[in-house]
Amino acid sequence: MARVNTKRKKARAGYMISAVAELYKLHPQTLRLYERVGLLKPSRSDGNTRLYTDSDLERLEVILTLTREMGVNLAGIEIILNMREKMAEMQRQMESFTSYVQQELVRGLRSGTARPADNALVRVTPPKVIRVHK
Repeated sequence: MARVNTKRKKARAGYMISAVAELYKLHPQTLRLYERVGLLKPSRSDGNTRLYTDSDLERLEVILTLTREMGVNLAGIEIILNMREKMAEMQRQMESFTSYVQQELVRGLRSGTARPADNALVRVTPPKVIRVHK
């Protein structure tokens, strides 16, 4: 994805719509449209001025890449952004689960006293040996 080559420090308050429009060579109405259809959600100042954070600008860069370079319409962009958010959430869940499993493995290896079947999610009893006499 193409990024605008500007050095920005992490802003707490945000950038005003005119600065964002100029930075990305957009008309302010385009930014308002993106907000109206739910693609961007800038915060508001006490005076109700739109303030775009760094994360808003990152999202805008994705939107602009999809529209300018890939020709995706607004409905397609909404679907893609929703899928990206779901994928990011799934990634966080997988990382959390992997971390939990690793911690449990380490804990089990350190204890060394418990038999694996004692801590199993599903207990498995050893098979019974049946002797057959001929």
